[in-house]
Amino acid sequence: MKNLFISFFMLVAFAGLSKKIVAQERYQATWDSLKKYQTPEWFKDAKFGIFIHWGVYSVPAFGSEWYPRQMYQKDSKEYKHHIETYGSQDIFGYKDFIPLFKAEKFNPAQWVALFKKAGAKYVVPVAEHHDGFAMYKTALSKWNAAEMGPHRDVLGELAFEIKKQGLIFGLSSHRIEHWFFMNGGRRFPSDVLDKNYEDFYGPAREENETPSAEYMNDWLLRNTELVNNYQPQLFWFDWWIEQPAMDPYRKSFASFYYNKGLEWNKGVVINYKNISYPDGTAVLDLERGKLAGIRQMAWQTDDAIGNNSWGYAAGNTFKNAQYVITNLIDIVSKNGNLLLNIGPRSDGTITDEETQTLLGTGKWLDINGEAIYGTRPWKIFGEGPTESASGSFADQKKPFTAQDIRFTTKGDVLYVIAMGQPVASTTIKNLGTKATNRIIESVGLIGSNEKISWAQQADALVIKPSKTYPSENAVVYKISFKK
Repeated sequence: MKNLFISFFMLVAFAGLSKKIVAQERYQATWDSLKKYQTPEWFKDAKFGIFIHWGVYSVPAFGSEWYPRQMYQKDSKEYKHHIETYGSQDIFGYKDFIPLFKAEKFNPAQWVALFKKAGAKYVVPVAEHHDGFAMYKTALSKWNAAEMGPHRDVLGELAFEIKKQGLIFGLSSHRIEHWFFMNGGRRFPSDVLDKNYEDFYGPAREENETPSAEYMNDWLLRNTELVNNYQPQLFWFDWWIEQPAMDPYRKSFASFYYNKGLEWNKGVVINYKNISYPDGTAVLDLERGKLAGIRQMAWQTDDAIGNNSWGYAAGNTFKNAQYVITNLIDIVSKNGNLLLNIGPRSDGTITDEETQTLLGTGKWLDINGEAIYGTRPWKIFGEGPTESASGSFADQKKPFTAQDIRFTTKGDVLYVIAMGQPVASTTIKNLGTKATNRIIESVGLIGSNEKISWAQQADALVIKPSKTYPSENAVVYKISFKK
């Protein structure tokens, strides 16, 4: 039955494809076919995007966006807080936060203007998080923001503004994790056991149970509905789609989505974690982490300005612009993109801390963006004393300094980025004549007309410090070589 459904789904999906792609080979739901996928240039050029975790979990604003799970986990801090604040879970459950999620100050035009000012080139709102509440108008569930809570198609409004203001629209689905997310509520008296709310809280099964065919079919239908209705150019998945039983569904969705991209004549991207997709069939994403070196295939880090929660939560602490800028540089030098998350309040306002970090990042990019956007890695990513964090869930605990150098290239130009304002001479070993076998013709400081004092020696390029620097946090030198 499962394979019959997928076959039927594929026939229906492909039947509607435009004549535009007849001449181009369509993707099939096989890994061999999907390995022909090419990451679009827009993604390779964009480098910096905004992620948005906003949903019903912003109402309790306690702990993290995992509150809906943790409030049903006995002895957790969220469980205790919930009883003390709202009463027992059989009287006041997660569903009861929905009417309180009013989004009365939500202004998508203002949000997108801020993201644009921050220097972002694409925006990825969460369409549905693990809690099972859709932030968009859907025919597949009444539990959505258009029919409940804000009574607005949040995703649709954002999609419209993102496209209107010239940015790329993407979205994320965490639907598959809902299979097990609310299961704690089955272990004691709670509204998760109430049959009236089974279509919201269910299945609430165990994480080690294989998802049913019905549930995986529903996952596929929800995703295709999102693609058809909102035409995202990026579709981001969390880790749990890597379940072995999901293999045919992952392939079916990818072939459908990539063929839609051909029909739209727009490059599309699937982001995945860990091992959900084989190398070359989609774009790898690392959560709160980085790679130690250059990856030949494009990749992405998703990280949050908030240190403790992706969604809005009281008591959260935040990364500053210096952290974001230097880590963006490090990621870009290794052929990656940064998808930076914010967590708005339930009323639709964005915190001052996140706003200041975004504006600080945008201020730097306004001056130095040519060394980021549209660039590609050099033969090495950089040099310097500070070790880069590597792997998922690996924050850069030791800050970068002005002695840490990163390289990016565009055409014949090499950008040399010092991850701070140098107060002493900057020595770049990999640009000595022995290392490069090339002669430097000029060195300029991006954003400044100051004449730079420099010397290319056998063992290093030495750049003397400037009197003033055009930007904080990192400075960029533009290098041209003699031909």
